[in-house]
Amino acid sequence: MRILEQRVYVGPNLYANFKVIRLLLDLGTLEHHPSAEIEGFVDRLVEAVPSLAEHGCSYRTEGGFIRRMREDRGTWMGHILEHVALELQSLAGSEVTFGKTRGSGEEGQYHVVYEYEDPWMGEKAGELALRLLHHLLPKELRDGAHVDPDFDFAAELETFIKRSEKRALGPSTASLVREAEKRGIPWIRLNQYSLVQFGHGKYQRRIQATITSETRHIAVEIASDKEETNKILRDAGLPVPVQYDVYSERNAIRAARRIGFPVVIKPYNANHGRGVSIGLKSDEEVTTAFEKAREHSRCVLVESYLPGFDHRMLVINGELIAVAKRVPGHVVGDGTHTIAELIEIVNQDPRRGVGHEKVLTRLELDHQALRLMEAANYTAETVLVEGEVFYLRSTGNLSTGGTAIDMTDSCHPDNREMAIRAAKTIGLDVAGVDFLTPDITRSYKDVGGGICEVNAAPGFRMHIAPSEGTPRNVASKVVDMLFPPQSKSHIPIAAITGTNGKTTTTRMLAHIHKMVGETVGMTTTDGIYIDGQRTLEGDMTGPTSANMVLRDPSISVAVLETARGGLLRAGLGYKAPDVACCINVAADHLGLKGIHTLEQLSEVKRIPIEVAKDTAVLNADDPNCVRMAGHTQAKNICYVTSNPHNKLVRQHIRVGGRAVALEEGINGQMISIYDNGSHMPLLWTHLIPATLEGRALHNVQNAMFAAAMAYSMGVSLENIRQGLRTFDTSFFQAPGRMNIFDKLGFKVILDYGHNPAAIQAMCELTDRLDCRGKRVCVLAAPGDRRNEDIAEIASIAAGHFDHYICRQDDRTRGRPDGEIPRLLQDALLSGGVQADQITCINSEQEAVTTALNLCEDGDLLLIFADKITRSWKQIIYFHDQVKGAQPNDTIGVVGGMLGEPDHDFLQDERGVYLATQEND
Repeated sequence: MRILEQRVYVGPNLYANFKVIRLLLDLGTLEHHPSAEIEGFVDRLVEAVPSLAEHGCSYRTEGGFIRRMREDRGTWMGHILEHVALELQSLAGSEVTFGKTRGSGEEGQYHVVYEYEDPWMGEKAGELALRLLHHLLPKELRDGAHVDPDFDFAAELETFIKRSEKRALGPSTASLVREAEKRGIPWIRLNQYSLVQFGHGKYQRRIQATITSETRHIAVEIASDKEETNKILRDAGLPVPVQYDVYSERNAIRAARRIGFPVVIKPYNANHGRGVSIGLKSDEEVTTAFEKAREHSRCVLVESYLPGFDHRMLVINGELIAVAKRVPGHVVGDGTHTIAELIEIVNQDPRRGVGHEKVLTRLELDHQALRLMEAANYTAETVLVEGEVFYLRSTGNLSTGGTAIDMTDSCHPDNREMAIRAAKTIGLDVAGVDFLTPDITRSYKDVGGGICEVNAAPGFRMHIAPSEGTPRNVASKVVDMLFPPQSKSHIPIAAITGTNGKTTTTRMLAHIHKMVGETVGMTTTDGIYIDGQRTLEGDMTGPTSANMVLRDPSISVAVLETARGGLLRAGLGYKAPDVACCINVAADHLGLKGIHTLEQLSEVKRIPIEVAKDTAVLNADDPNCVRMAGHTQAKNICYVTSNPHNKLVRQHIRVGGRAVALEEGINGQMISIYDNGSHMPLLWTHLIPATLEGRALHNVQNAMFAAAMAYSMGVSLENIRQGLRTFDTSFFQAPGRMNIFDKLGFKVILDYGHNPAAIQAMCELTDRLDCRGKRVCVLAAPGDRRNEDIAEIASIAAGHFDHYICRQDDRTRGRPDGEIPRLLQDALLSGGVQADQITCINSEQEAVTTALNLCEDGDLLLIFADKITRSWKQIIYFHDQVKGAQPNDTIGVVGGMLGEPDHDFLQDERGVYLATQEND
């Protein structure tokens, strides 16, 4: 049994609409050995992981999974691996329940899919589950798998749990994340620790533990300086202990004598009670405490001892939200057990873990505990009398084993006002005021007390899960502060998928929003664009690039091209778009990554449609797109059709549905929008530059989809019109998408088309364009396509041109050199093209140059290119026309202020005007 492939999906995917891990598992000989036929296997598994008894599985009742493993022939090992991986994560604290195992189509191979919260934890759970199953199997069924003879599952599980807990969000951060999820606020974990982004784009806020993006840095600096905090609070008239900072043992003793015993010694800048000693009554105790404090800070504070109980008062946004009385870690004698044994008994509480991993922390026999036992003439072997309380800590920090009692409702108003003033004085939006007082229910003015510390990143767990008293939802107050009522946390997100037209539609939609004044974050096949500027180059149509856009603090709208590759590799990458469209589903990349049919490809393209929140925009003329309507959770469906007689769309419109249709009119074809019974003519197609006066039908369709999505995102009709009227297919607005250059005496069209549907659209376009001379095509196909796909590309192109130049891409994707041009040539010949009409040139650069040299005045040249920028430069710099042009060979003409030609200028490939020799 072995794992052939592992995928971690970071959003909705082909298997679930949330985060899952998929293992492609080869059972080997175990395909013929289900669980019930392996003697003793189920018993050994249940003994190793008893909590599997809680899994209901197909019987939907506790114990159902074990019953499934035992009944009839039992179940197969992939299904068992799924359940064990889920249970191991549950034992480590993750709330995961979803899993499914399905055959891959190959004998003995299964897709094992299971949910995860943390990717590392999910991957390691799968690995440990596999090792456990191998260990429990008889040797003859291990299929040669290496099994460590010293494998100790209990020890491995403990290590896994401890490492998982270290990676998990702490209680405070987790409470804030849960509150955000409850309100539908998106969140992104920005590192392996506690840095989290709430919201997207310009509406985002951040937290690190309980420090927020609204917390002032200077306030944190003050709070981190205990001496400065003490001084500022004292100057504000707030109760604080007398305090001195010292750097030597001698000065510590002098300061203690000056203050008067008992005293407190603590590090200058430590936290969680580390190195703190209280109630010191002699020079010797001060010396010992000073050395422990110096382990955490070079500077040590000596301050007066304030009698009373330690209270944590949590102030959020100027309001006292919670008060917890903190009781130091302790044991209670029973007259039988030793102190060491009592500690072990207390630590058996499932709420106790290491550090901040759980709501309570394990007790330890460390320096502080030993010092306190020595002062009481006790040892770890002392048996306490029944009912005797012995404190192992002098401070009540939960991180050192303390417990918390909620006192919020009984806090005296004077103490409440004092805590609020302290937080405001320091300048913190979230503050933990540590207040010592004999009785929190009485005013500090009457019974005394003082503030010993103000924390800039206070822990929440003592309030959300107190040992006694009412839990307080303190996280809600932080989220209220970050996102007040009626404020936004989302930016509009549009996801564009389909086989052909994605990039152009993405750019059209982004351009429409840009013209409205939005700051658009866009992902495309050639890079990430923020407000029109490319910030990262490359194919950026996957989940990583989507998250990069959503994390950008400047954007107000996200327009995300979403390709099959990223969806198959890692999922959508975020929870859901507001609007999603599928332009079409056509044969492309079939035979790769397990996708062999159009139906399977449709399921991949359907992923963003399924989870769209507001509107799913679908091609009503494509049956594969129409079927997606039955799977979406979007509130609205908007159909797009080029057929004004489409029965589905007509019925949809009659019941008030939304649609964008292409209609025949007196002056040509009109794009119209229907919604809620209204008919809204939008724009004549010949007025959209990208359609070449309506001849480029594929761009007419792309414009319709861009209009449908913009309308569904709340853009006005006039702004949609303006956006479409000002968008063209120049190299600068849509590189590689029907770029036209006609300054050479013949027309050149450059396009990235690389699948049959794209080739057909461009061939049909060239048929509709006027051409006085011959038609030439530079034809290619990616090397990772099937032979039949390559042949189909050539068959479609056959008959449309007078001459063909067959080439290959720079990267042949595993194909032998020259194989692609040969396959194209064979298909062209089969399609009726004559041999003398075909030239095979392997190099793309050489093929483009040859084609340009072949053309004369009045010809038309269509180039299907892979390296778009390189090919475009070859075209515009052909014969060095830009560098050596004469004044009458202008490429662009700039008119004067009154509209008359003033001077002749040349224009380079960036659109920058260059002076000619005559007028420079």
